[in-house]
Amino acid sequence: MPDDAAAARAAAEEESAFSHPPVDPDVTAAYGDHPDQVIDFYAPRTDTALAPLVVVLHGGAWRARYDRRHITPFADYLARRGFAVANVEYRRGGEPQIPAQNSGSDTGGGAPTPPAGRWPDTLDDVAAALDALPAFLREALPQADPGRTVLTGHSAGGHLALWGAARHVLPADAPWRTDRPAPLRGVVALAPIADFAVAEKLDVCGNAALQFLGGQDKFAGRQPYADPVLLLPTGIATTVVQGRTDVVVPYAVAEAYADAAAKAGEVVGLTLLEDAGHFPLIDPAADACAVVAEEIAQLAW
Repeated sequence: MPDDAAAARAAAEEESAFSHPPVDPDVTAAYGDHPDQVIDFYAPRTDTALAPLVVVLHGGAWRARYDRRHITPFADYLARRGFAVANVEYRRGGEPQIPAQNSGSDTGGGAPTPPAGRWPDTLDDVAAALDALPAFLREALPQADPGRTVLTGHSAGGHLALWGAARHVLPADAPWRTDRPAPLRGVVALAPIADFAVAEKLDVCGNAALQFLGGQDKFAGRQPYADPVLLLPTGIATTVVQGRTDVVVPYAVAEAYADAAAKAGEVVGLTLLEDAGHFPLIDPAADACAVVAEEIAQLAW
């Protein structure tokens, strides 16, 4: 458990990140019939003829109480820096309890924590959204250059970003497996839940990874289909950005993923921010957010 000073700092960072009002997209497209099967598109706010595309996957421990609205200020921030942005929604576990823009983290206190994720729906949706994107871009976001696509995500969304880039190395019987690597310039995973075993040892987000896979009896059987640390190497340029003072997803999780990648013969960049926790990575008011945008730009441009 974090000490009082660390907990107070984390709470202040979270409050800042969630203080920004949601930013409406320019266009929304549905990739399925469920209300959560949608993608919001943000056109670049600059005069760039063709802009790199950033695909954003929000976090929230794969729980329904957090929807894509809380990350729309981050999507708008990227658009104002010249990127075309696709903000993906997907089905999550439990029922919404409080509005995402006013909600707290799933780290303790308050109402009982709802279950994390919906198996296999969460992964079904991320795969379907990524597969649908190329067709959507022609009409919804013609300013985007699909040849310069970077996949990013925060926390549980960081997991989904790493997973989405690794579909070609999934087990042969996985329904989400692709025949070839995704046409990505790279992945920038922000404080990702990237190693489920380490996350469980640290009780990340109230055993969210265990819940996501359906409980202890299904954990080992489903882990090879969902855990990024077991889906290496990918052959896709990957950077992890992590706050060293993160008490939600401690940096030990990111380090474990980077170490596993190295053992698999792949170099994963690990940018550790000394004075940042979990939420500054997606907070347009925080210096850490500028670092994230630069990491994305280094891959996209």
